[in-house]
This record gives sequence, C-alpha cells and structure tokens, in this order.
Amino acid sequence: MNNTLKGILYGVLAYVVWGVLPIYWKLIQDISPFEILTHRIIWSFVTLILFILLTKKLKQFKITWKQIVSNKKVLVSMIAISLLISTNWLIYIWAVNSNHILDASLGYYINPLVSIILGVIVLKESLSIWQIVSVCLATIGVGYLTIMSGTLPIVAILLSLTFAFYGLLKKILNIDSFLSLTIETLLIFPVALLYFGFLAFKGQAGLVQSAPIEQLLIVGAGLVTIIPLLFFGKAAQLIPYTYVGFLQFISPTISLLIGILLYDESFSKKDFISFSFIWLACIVFAVSATPFMKSIEQKLKNRNKKQSISA
Repeated sequence: MNNTLKGILYGVLAYVVWGVLPIYWKLIQDISPFEILTHRIIWSFVTLILFILLTKKLKQFKITWKQIVSNKKVLVSMIAISLLISTNWLIYIWAVNSNHILDASLGYYINPLVSIILGVIVLKESLSIWQIVSVCLATIGVGYLTIMSGTLPIVAILLSLTFAFYGLLKKILNIDSFLSLTIETLLIFPVALLYFGFLAFKGQAGLVQSAPIEQLLIVGAGLVTIIPLLFFGKAAQLIPYTYVGFLQFISPTISLLIGILLYDESFSKKDFISFSFIWLACIVFAVSATPFMKSIEQKLKNRNKKQSISA
C-alpha cells in the first residue's frame, strides 16, 4: 500500500471515529456533561503522557513546556486554547446527550467556513472565488434556519466558533500538534482533578457510583479522544491537505445520520433546506482547492483582466 492510500485510510478512520462518538457519549449519558468533560481531560492527559513516554518524546515535551511558560503571551494563548477546546468538548457532550446531535453536526459542517472568515479577518488571507461562494451558501443556510425557526442555532454556532478560534490560535503559535495537545490538557488538568475530587467528596462522582462497564467507558474517554487525533496527524503527514478537506465532512455526516436514524431526532423540511445549502457549501469548499477548480478561477481572473484593459 502506497503512502497516499495509507494517508486516506488514516484520514477516513479518524473521521469515522469522530462521527460515531455520539454513540459513545450516549452510553454514559447518565453522567453529567461536566463530569464527562472532567474525565475526558484527566484520562486524555494520562493517555498522552503514556504516549510521550512510549515514543521517547519526554525531553522534547520538557523543552516545549519551558519555552511556553517563559513567554507570557504564549502561555496566555495556550491557556486560551485549553479553555476553547474544553468548552468545545463540553458543548458537544451536552448536545449529544441532550438530543441535539443534528445541531452538533451543523456546527462541524460550518466550522471550516468560519475558519475561512477568521483567516481573512485575522491572518489577512485572501479568499478564492469558490470560497466566497461557499461562505455565502453557508450563510444562506444558517440564515434560512434562523428565520424559519425563529431562533439562532446557538449550539452549532458555539461549536463552530470555539473550534475555529482554537484552530486559529494553534496555527498562530505553530507548536507541534501532539505536544501542544498534551500541554493544553496539562493546563486544565488540575482544575479537572479538583472538580472530580469535589464530586467524590460530596458522594456525587458518577465514576464511583457507576457499574464496572460504565467505569471502563468513562476512563476510556481519554483513549477515544486521542486515537482519532493520532490518525488525523498521520493522515496529514501522508496526503495533501486538500484530501483532508474532502474527508473532513465524513464526521458530521455520520453524526447526522446517527441522530436521525438511531436516536430519532427530528429532521424537518426546513432542516433539509438549510442543510442542503450547507452541504452545497461544503462541496464547493472541498473541491475549491482542486487543480480543475483553480484553473477555472484563473481563467475567470484572466478574462476580467482583459476586460478591464480593453475598457
């Protein structure tokens, strides 16, 4: 198997795992979202430290940690990153266990498009014609859903914003993704540990009161968090990022189908119309970086130049 096929396989595995995660969180829905988040942080950190020891990256981790704590701006940024990903995890867990899987799916459909807008505003990146089209289509979809429902899709917006800002700060800092994730969880780890200690002291810790199978699932929250991230990192190394762009819509699509088919969440006509605009936006976004679409864009630019010169 060549590297491209391996990369695609790793990418598909990452997004499939992310897509089916709602089933996992549903299995422990009797535990409060805050406690699930607490265990996700604690056991993710434990799992990451074990990986660092196994891959002999402890020295590199210590060097990166010292560089971060010695720079106040970088440390503040890392704390912000930690809070953003923790908030994103909490909202997602709450959404899944409160029967809002469709809202969560919508959030991860529009997330890449929100990232585009942030790239333009903050990083001063330029938009291609197709990216402008995809952002407009997504805006129409969200706007239609808002008008027809009478309320903003708050869950979807919060999920997309928290993850988009998380990605933006990660891009700006440009720290090794694996080490960065370890430090992100390390920074919030003491808070999670204190909160779990408080729950245990009050006799309200779900981990203590649950059946053995549920306890294993709770502890496994760290592993199911890290595994798709490792797959994703491997995919990003082996295949062009445009391929990753195509694959990223696997996850919310699986979650959407799970919400409708497995958990009987309502998918009305207005939802279908709104999601249709989002899906079209995602398709345009996914193919925007292909050589064919770039060639069309270049031809349009050249035609506009000729028209402006002749005018």
